[in-house]
Amino acid sequence: SLAMNPIQRPEMYIIGAQPVCSQLPGLSPGQRKLCQLYQEHMVFIGEGARSAIKECQYQFRQRRWNCSTVDNTSVFGRVMKIGSRETAFTYAVSAAGVVNAISRACREGELSSCGCSRTARPKDLPRDWLWGGCGDNVEYGYRFAKEFVDAKEREKNYVRGSDEQARMLMNLQNNEAGRRAVYKLADVACKCHGVSGSCSLKTCWLQLADFRKVGDLLKEKYDSAAAMRISRKGKLELVNNRFNMPTQEDLVYVDPSPDYCLRNETTGSLGTQGRLCNKTSEGMDGCELMCCGRGYDQFKSVQVERCHCKFHWCCYVKCKKCTEIVDQYVCK
Repeated sequence: SLAMNPIQRPEMYIIGAQPVCSQLPGLSPGQRKLCQLYQEHMVFIGEGARSAIKECQYQFRQRRWNCSTVDNTSVFGRVMKIGSRETAFTYAVSAAGVVNAISRACREGELSSCGCSRTARPKDLPRDWLWGGCGDNVEYGYRFAKEFVDAKEREKNYVRGSDEQARMLMNLQNNEAGRRAVYKLADVACKCHGVSGSCSLKTCWLQLADFRKVGDLLKEKYDSAAAMRISRKGKLELVNNRFNMPTQEDLVYVDPSPDYCLRNETTGSLGTQGRLCNKTSEGMDGCELMCCGRGYDQFKSVQVERCHCKFHWCCYVKCKKCTEIVDQYVCK
């Protein structure tokens, strides 16, 4: 539910321009209030949402659902109406994107309400290393993302045990899993000082992991996501008790996924017709699975690459262009 709005109106996110909170589509009343209080944060929520979409499309590039949608009115479209494991991933990666962008903006001095990280010195850091370079403020990013992203769910009041309550609890769980992924992967980075790089002294700080690592971790959580249902008491419980109860770092879902084989306006599936596939792979990117048994067409394409590169003294590299005709396959 989170910042899936900023993408649609990038002109509202030019740094220096104040977004008009009442004009941003998709914000809940609570998020609109937070928008008014923290207007300077909104540009970074937009950035976080953009990086989340990019990461989602990278992680699912070889799957039937490749994080695209038939509905252009919202970023992830109608796919989000189904409480599937794909929806679980999009909520998690979007929440992670906000933590990431806000934490970095704090460190870079872009926000007046936060600065460098004030994380306590790690106990295992060697005594003669200095702690306190300007780190990414993951604590602030986490707190702000929790307040802003979860506001949309927390202001809803559903009947206990209803499908709507199940979906709200699912969204909150996946938002939290996304935020925790960023928090968990942030690590200590250090820089050497000393005469001619002798490294006689080190300064260290807390640094966010590359967002690709966050995407990889959340993709693993997607693969092991837990199927849940709502109990009469209004709590999520496992559909199959043989599995362990998910922790706050795990993804959960309440509806089975569509097969995404055919275009379907209702579910928001684009289908796999026209998608490139790998003839030799037996995985999800293989033509058999990607094309859902409908078969595939072969065509030849010309690929141009740099080749026979030589280093010339001093200092440039000269390459030739090699063209190669390769076979490619697309789903019928």
